[in-house]
Amino acid sequence: MPNIISADWKLEMSTFARQTVNPHRLMVETSKVVPNPKKKVLTLQLGDPTIFKNFQHPPEAIDAIKNALVKDSFSYYPTNGIKEAREAVADYVSKNGDQVNADDIILTSGGSSSLELCFYVLANPGENILIPTPSFNYRTWLHGPGIISKTYKLDPTKNWCVDLKDLESKIDNKTRAILVNNVGNPCGNVFTKEHILDILEIAERYRLPIISDDIYEHFVFPGVEYYSVASLSKNVPILSCSGLTKRFIMPGIRMGWISIHDRHDALKEIRKGFTQMLGRNFGPNCTVQKALPEILQNVPQTFFDETVKKVQLHAMTAFKLLKNIKGLIPIEPRGAFYMMIKIEFENFPKFKSDLEFVEALTEEESVKAFPGGPCFDFAGYFRFVLTVPLDMLIEACQRIQEFCERHYMNINEIENFEPVQTQEISIQNQINKIEIAIY
Repeated sequence: MPNIISADWKLEMSTFARQTVNPHRLMVETSKVVPNPKKKVLTLQLGDPTIFKNFQHPPEAIDAIKNALVKDSFSYYPTNGIKEAREAVADYVSKNGDQVNADDIILTSGGSSSLELCFYVLANPGENILIPTPSFNYRTWLHGPGIISKTYKLDPTKNWCVDLKDLESKIDNKTRAILVNNVGNPCGNVFTKEHILDILEIAERYRLPIISDDIYEHFVFPGVEYYSVASLSKNVPILSCSGLTKRFIMPGIRMGWISIHDRHDALKEIRKGFTQMLGRNFGPNCTVQKALPEILQNVPQTFFDETVKKVQLHAMTAFKLLKNIKGLIPIEPRGAFYMMIKIEFENFPKFKSDLEFVEALTEEESVKAFPGGPCFDFAGYFRFVLTVPLDMLIEACQRIQEFCERHYMNINEIENFEPVQTQEISIQNQINKIEIAIY
């Protein structure tokens, strides 16, 4: 047998893998930034409400899963999900105001898989899907197979509403869909009825379907009115992606779904495409499918109301503390788990980017947050989660204040001050900067 040495093996990752980058996981799992050893690390990065056990799973859901375990729930199921589970989802979704049935429901392994499936069925390599900025890391699924992401702006001065002119300007003959995230991550935006109708008008005019990322549906703070995109659409076909992850505080259960809202049968070929793509796997966890009807039917409204009020308290507390810090402008969220904070770099001349700011915050104060540029394609901001314990959130805000007070400089008192040129850097360039910093 020949002597084989490692140098003879020239194995490289595929282009698909090379182009698939999750900046959130990259920062969390491989960062080399060393926190201050004298201070307890406060991690406000991932939107997992279960980490600190201060948000509990609904007991009715736990009971439903236990019941499913004693049933015959270990077989291969239909690739789109068992009928009783799809019927339960259809009933749940129809409460939003647009009626669907079991044939309009596809079960997936979490909300992320539902988005991925929509992207791959709708677009070919070289075609594009419009996504908001700032936004969740949709590029993780788009760029691998060569689908182009084109961004449209959200306006932080207008409760993160869509810049409609910018949205329309990004549409071309290779645009295959518009993605709308309402309630939004990372901004906590909740669109008004009128604003959603304006978005729908553009989509209808250009004959583009909407992929609606609804994983935070109904997760709006008291006093804020929620409308789903699908409930307001008369003509535009909507692919609504949701699941148990956020509202039910069950991210690890990996149960999501697509609900197809198509009043004029415009998605006939797309439905066939879903059937084709579902043949690549065998659907989500069988036990959870079996438990799904009980989960959706038995978890009481009081559970959702109490959870939302708790997150709102965290949001109000953090906003009150942060708004008094010189050099920072927090944007008050109206729902979801997050808050975005603007950095006034003219008062922090030491830092040239949000990544530098956040890394220094970790090194000095052991507070971990996500920078806006690398993680959300929105330079000059950072994001943290609101689902950590309240005392931890307060301590994090206090440390952020101490950090800012140390580095804050009044530009009127600085001789020969030159403003920082905050450039809009592409997401890939920002990702490259993270990789350089952590490897």
